[in-house]
Amino acid sequence: MTDRELDLILFGATGFVGRLTAEHLVKHAPAGTRIGLAGRSAAKVEQARARLGVHAADWPVIVADADDPASLAAMARRTKVVVSTVGPYAAYGLPLVRACAETGTDYVDLTGEVLFVRRSIDQAQQLADETGARIVHSCGYDSVPSDLVVLMAAERARADEAGELTDTTTYATLRGGFSGGTVASARQQLEEITRDPSLRRVALDKFALSPDRSKEPSGEWKDSAAVRYSDEARSWVAPFIMATYNTRVVRRSNALLEHAYGRRFRYREVMRTGDGAVGSATAYAVAAGLGAGMAAMSLPFLSTLVDKVVPAPGEGPSDRKRARGFFRMDAYTLTTSGKRYRSTVAAQGDPGYAATSVMLGESALALALERDSCPLPPGMNGGVLTPATALGNVLVERLRAQGFTCEVEEL
Repeated sequence: MTDRELDLILFGATGFVGRLTAEHLVKHAPAGTRIGLAGRSAAKVEQARARLGVHAADWPVIVADADDPASLAAMARRTKVVVSTVGPYAAYGLPLVRACAETGTDYVDLTGEVLFVRRSIDQAQQLADETGARIVHSCGYDSVPSDLVVLMAAERARADEAGELTDTTTYATLRGGFSGGTVASARQQLEEITRDPSLRRVALDKFALSPDRSKEPSGEWKDSAAVRYSDEARSWVAPFIMATYNTRVVRRSNALLEHAYGRRFRYREVMRTGDGAVGSATAYAVAAGLGAGMAAMSLPFLSTLVDKVVPAPGEGPSDRKRARGFFRMDAYTLTTSGKRYRSTVAAQGDPGYAATSVMLGESALALALERDSCPLPPGMNGGVLTPATALGNVLVERLRAQGFTCEVEEL
């Protein structure tokens, strides 16, 4: 791809997370990085570029439409990497994934949609492997922290000759808001499952994103739906809304790495709510709220109420709320030798937006500027990958440079 005109193109530059990602690139992309902004409307993209200031004044504006495959292919041929924030991905994402796979162009996005990624694997894996395109889904809070905490723990255990990972639980602690795009993606998947109940089996399959379901080990944990007290985290825990997606990504990473984390590796994610009576009450409230929220989005007569209280697509938390947010993901793991480790990825800033725009921007820059240093799974030339298997320690170091905590300690 040395003859490509641009290093990366941000597709969806006028959306909420697209604007935040563009702002990150203006501030942190090295001088000389060739960046383009893309969207359906040239006028709106030009307005978005103008808000970025003089440093983005010469960034090309590219017109591309998710419903126009020719425009997507033309965009992909111009650049080394396409960054997509255009969702819901199940509705708009597959044509761009195919265009990148066909042209050998690397691709990153923010999806947290199991059904979309499953289709991406089915439709683009073989072609992307042939062309060398690296299709890297879920490069935001879904699912970079989850993927990296486990990768870091496995690498530390390997370096210590402590054996493979076995029981591993990631505890999420966070404060942040949500955008209309997040709600739209959740609703899109619920509507698909309602229309075709057979898709529920795919969405709920613990190994839904596995490259070969028949080779997965038995005994994997189910998604945790219970409220309980965790002695190792010293906290009450509740179901984590992102667990049913993040766990699938981590299991795909293990499978792509030929189960390097371990054949007895079991993984789950929960949300930490605190100790004592307050922590207990919060955990039960979170569990009840998750159930009520999913019911409200899936039932037509309640869905209109959801629309009245959530942001519209293209909207999200205010600057002040984004600055006050934070996240911390702690993975506690036990190895086959009996050693225990805690691996952490944490950052200040709303996880879904402030921190996500950093993770997405740095993922794209890693492929655009450090591709030769990025890993690939054994025997693969490209394909539908995960943050851990496509970016690995290159992304870890880039996030540390942005102020993220990325560390592992033996307990």
